[in-house]
Amino acid sequence: MRCALTIAGSDSIGGAGIQADIKAMAALGVHACTAITAVTAQNTRSVERIYPLPPDMVVDQIEAVLKDSEIRAIKTGMLYDSEIVSAVAGVLEDRNIPLVIDPVMIATVGDHLFDDRMVDALKRDLIPICDLITPNRYEAEVLSGIKIRNEEDARLACKLIGKEGSSVLLKGGHMGGNTVRDYLYLSSEINTLEYPRLERNGHGSGCVLSAYITAHLAKSIDIGNAVIRSRKMIQESISSMYAVGTGIGVVNPVVKMQDDTQRFRILDALDVAATQLIKSVPGSAVPDSGMNIAFAAENPAGSEDIAGIEGKMRHRNGRTTKGPAKFGTAGHLSFVILEAMQKDPEKRSAMNISYSDDYADVMEEVGMIVGKMDLKKNRNMSLRELVSNSISRCGCVPDAITDKTSHDRMIWIIGKDPKDVTDKLWQFI
Repeated sequence: MRCALTIAGSDSIGGAGIQADIKAMAALGVHACTAITAVTAQNTRSVERIYPLPPDMVVDQIEAVLKDSEIRAIKTGMLYDSEIVSAVAGVLEDRNIPLVIDPVMIATVGDHLFDDRMVDALKRDLIPICDLITPNRYEAEVLSGIKIRNEEDARLACKLIGKEGSSVLLKGGHMGGNTVRDYLYLSSEINTLEYPRLERNGHGSGCVLSAYITAHLAKSIDIGNAVIRSRKMIQESISSMYAVGTGIGVVNPVVKMQDDTQRFRILDALDVAATQLIKSVPGSAVPDSGMNIAFAAENPAGSEDIAGIEGKMRHRNGRTTKGPAKFGTAGHLSFVILEAMQKDPEKRSAMNISYSDDYADVMEEVGMIVGKMDLKKNRNMSLRELVSNSISRCGCVPDAITDKTSHDRMIWIIGKDPKDVTDKLWQFI
């Protein structure tokens, strides 16, 4: 399980802060570790009291997490005072972990969530070491020192805030117009992101957006794509906000997104294909190490976004059995798919069977493009490198790659989806 860390305040109504971050990260399959900076007594109408924790206690929470878990991304939310900001910066400055700052200053209900010296400490200590900061219009004005009245001002504010090298996402929700225009300052360039304005104001929207971005970074997605994906998600979260009190509605951080539907369809397609395979593939074609079929999500961050058959399909006592389809169980097929997708992003599926000369002859007769690799001669090369070399020699992603030299002689079949892969299989088996 990939882990991220959120350093923020506790919201007693559960719509923002630590509580919202945990739910938002979980919606993306990321485990949220936490370091609480302050305890608030608040609801959907007002912030009634703030109790900041001692800075050393905040640091102790962060260090306890970092020395035990592999944290892949960190976000800060409400830090409240300069002492906490400086303490957090001190413990994070030498860590090579992506850092997102949500510079929380004003609650959605309108109450201040910082003391007078916090902004100076943020600019001096924390912004210079972050990868991305996500201010709204008010926060951007405070951090840049200029009034934002138009697009030119917004662009200048981004450059001023990011002058130390950090990327900036200036959120346009508090600006006028029927369209919300966000400004993403990334690699010294400013891109605009436009979305229809939703006529509602959701408690926790800033926290949830920055948590989504942090979770995407924890999954090794680059900042630009993390922002774009997260911005689409927060649009859905605001659209499906709900009431928990008599004041402002709470955004829905666990809204079901298209990615969830895609993953279900991937698992369903694999289960259908695997059921057909165990009924029709002869036992002689099932390797001793097991046969598997895999299917990747679009734009996979790694093997965790590629599903396979858990435990593989194995031939024992005259019959072939299978486990359930599950993400993260594709094994070596992950390397085959990831390398194939480098060349052709549509080639998202693969399976393996035992090699035989008869199969190889028929593949040639039916006109399949077949790549070859020699694991025995290239023992120092990884499977992914061998697949890459085979693809390069073919000039395209082949229908199959064969290896008849290794101990576990294998044919790797590659296609767009499990049906495409099995259709190729039935041509020669």
